[in-house]
Amino acid sequence: MPLPHFLVIGAPKAGTTALHAALRAHPALHLSRVKEPKFFLTDGPPPSHGGPGDAQTYREHVWRRADYEALFDGAREGALLGEATPFYLYDLDAQRRMRETVPGARLIAILRDPVERAHSNWTHLWSAGLEPIGDVVRACAAEERRISAGWAHFWHYIGLGRYGEQLAHLFTLFPREQVLVFRYRDLVDRPVETLDRICAFLGVEQGLLTHAPRENVTAHPDAGGRHSLLSAALRACAQVLPHGVGRALAGPIEHLLQRRGVSRRPLTWDQRRRLIPYFAADIELLQQVTGEDFSDWLRPRGRSGGLVGARPPGQRQSRNGRPLPG
Repeated sequence: MPLPHFLVIGAPKAGTTALHAALRAHPALHLSRVKEPKFFLTDGPPPSHGGPGDAQTYREHVWRRADYEALFDGAREGALLGEATPFYLYDLDAQRRMRETVPGARLIAILRDPVERAHSNWTHLWSAGLEPIGDVVRACAAEERRISAGWAHFWHYIGLGRYGEQLAHLFTLFPREQVLVFRYRDLVDRPVETLDRICAFLGVEQGLLTHAPRENVTAHPDAGGRHSLLSAALRACAQVLPHGVGRALAGPIEHLLQRRGVSRRPLTWDQRRRLIPYFAADIELLQQVTGEDFSDWLRPRGRSGGLVGARPPGQRQSRNGRPLPG
């Protein structure tokens, strides 16, 4: 039965949805229609509870082996099979499961400035009406308490950005020649060259992919009574109402919440300065593990944000875990 030849393993909010969409256009590649099936995150059924919205996300896990293999049905003969679940890099048990199940798979890791990544992650959940704390610095300070309470990986704003320890562990399981590591900025600033580099790593024809679509762009609704009311309604849909009813009501409410949202705002230097200490030691480790310089992540940024701006018409947030169109 079919299993993937390659996996996009991380990091969340680092362009994995855009990369998944871009790679789907290559005739020699077949990516699962569900982006983020999350198969390697558990040994069996996922948990049933967690933070706001987690129960609904857990229901979307493709955890049965037969269902996972079915995601790759219909591939052209000889095509390389792949999927993208950006939590695989973070979850050390998932790394072990990948080694046991697909030891020859090629792994693709996109690394984003961890402070920027945390801010984008927080904004995503704030925009979705699930994040109850209206300040990224205070939300990061709540992380240990949330982890102890069983909140899912996507709430781990700090932990998800500690790539040094994640890659150090990964390289004990997979040889380095099976792992491609590059920066999110490469995908944003040099998409053609970066996509060619990925194709070369996978051993398929270069020159066929010309851009990374702007996918999963996050709006930023303003705080206030309207946001509080709609967010409370969304959390009720996710946590209180039966799954089918809650999901049916959540879409229209989320649309109302995000309708007036402006583009994601850049971090202030004060916010950045307060978040950098969470990552400083790990950035040093990352430099040792990769032999590359990431010291710019410890300094002020002259430019903030990434694949941002006005959301493309008709695009919705939080599509991961559900079938993509087309």
